[in-house]
Amino acid sequence: MRPARSARPARPVRHTLRARVTAVAGLAIGAAIIGGLLLMYVLQMNSVRRVIDGQLRAYAGQIAESGRNGAWPDPLPPSGFDPNAQSQVLAADGHVLAATETLAGMPPLYTLPARGHSPVRQPAADGRIPGDVRVVAVRAVVAGRPVTIVTGTPSGMLRMITEDFAHRMMLGVPVILALAVGTVWLVVGRALRRVEQIRRAVTDITSADLAQRVPEPECQDEVGKLARTMNDMLARLDQAARRQRRFVADASHELRSPLAAIRTTLEVGLAYPDRAPWPEIAEQAAVQAQRLEILIQQLLVLAKADDRRLGVCCKPVDLAGLLDGIRATTPAAARAGVRIDLRTDSGLVVPGDPTHLERMLRNVVDNAVRYAGSDVVVTGVASADAVRVDVDDDGPGIPVADRERVFGRFVRLDESRERGTGNAGLGLAIAREIAGMHRGRICVADSPAGGARVTIVLPRSGGVGAVGGAGTAGGVGRSRGVGGTRGVGGTGS
Repeated sequence: MRPARSARPARPVRHTLRARVTAVAGLAIGAAIIGGLLLMYVLQMNSVRRVIDGQLRAYAGQIAESGRNGAWPDPLPPSGFDPNAQSQVLAADGHVLAATETLAGMPPLYTLPARGHSPVRQPAADGRIPGDVRVVAVRAVVAGRPVTIVTGTPSGMLRMITEDFAHRMMLGVPVILALAVGTVWLVVGRALRRVEQIRRAVTDITSADLAQRVPEPECQDEVGKLARTMNDMLARLDQAARRQRRFVADASHELRSPLAAIRTTLEVGLAYPDRAPWPEIAEQAAVQAQRLEILIQQLLVLAKADDRRLGVCCKPVDLAGLLDGIRATTPAAARAGVRIDLRTDSGLVVPGDPTHLERMLRNVVDNAVRYAGSDVVVTGVASADAVRVDVDDDGPGIPVADRERVFGRFVRLDESRERGTGNAGLGLAIAREIAGMHRGRICVADSPAGGARVTIVLPRSGGVGAVGGAGTAGGVGRSRGVGGTRGVGGTGS
């Protein structure tokens, strides 16, 4: 038999944020109130003690003045500040020289040590003087004789202050704390009400409908910033979902075309097996299969770039050598009769992945050859910190309004013409992805030859960056001054 599973411990109940904030604020406010009251109590008690001690010292001065002729009055005069104050005058040897009426005939109740400043209670005070009494002892020389004048008064005022403070603490603190907690509860609830509205709105938003937005309060506080940030995020998610759905639809359409062509060709041959030109059928099927393979390779590259899984290596790459190899193969493969003029400086070396860089350059050059009238000029210039490659053609050029749009996927400005060539409109999108992966940029402007100029700028240091950036084409983010590119994607090299 399997041993019985031990029951999992129950998770502690998680209180709401409102309750936690209120509890913490209540504790903080309670501690602040109690601390403030205790501070006020200490300050008030110290102030009262200073007042009483000042009155007792003034009374001692009054007694010293009464005995300046060498004879002490019997009994000593009462205090002019506190009618309850009592006093004894002690000689240097400690015996009592004079006392107030209530202390007449009593031995010293308090003495002042020779090196001390605080009076010391004597056994004679036990049972006669209450413990809650305030005593001050002052040394003086009266009529040439050193004496100690001890004055004291019951500290009933201090006891009254303490009792009043305790009473106020017991009654006032709970009331103040309850009011403070209630206020915090209401304020936090009002503040979190907008957060709850945002949460409910987000709960209602599904992947099928990302067009909804959370309510944005008019205030500029943290909740308002949160709502605006979430709406910005929803807008980006909506845009990404739309691009993904459009990409899937376009890819399905592009994949269906060569598959339909292969199927139609084979079905025609199978319908007339004896009369069908099988070599031509096989050649057409091979062409369509090659077109399908190229398209799948392009889609795979873009999918990996979107997922940031485009494998790269980083080593010195000679762009001049790559361009020379592309010139040797592009005219025969893309379009006969177009001449490629290669003008490159020495030292066109950048860090990167040679396979991806060759794909990027070939896509751009093939795109120029496809639209050129007769000439394509490729210029490579090296500077201290970057390498620039310009690809110019003498074709019809690209309208300014379409120069950024053509970096999108499956974008073709001449649909009727491009369908026949097998171009899917992905080459320049891949080129932008690769340029961004190498921390570079790619843009389009007018060419001096009359057509379009595609410019690629790659840094000579820094290596390979993050794969797949932001932007309409799914590549790097748009750089300032970027004009766009040709309305066609290039081949799937």
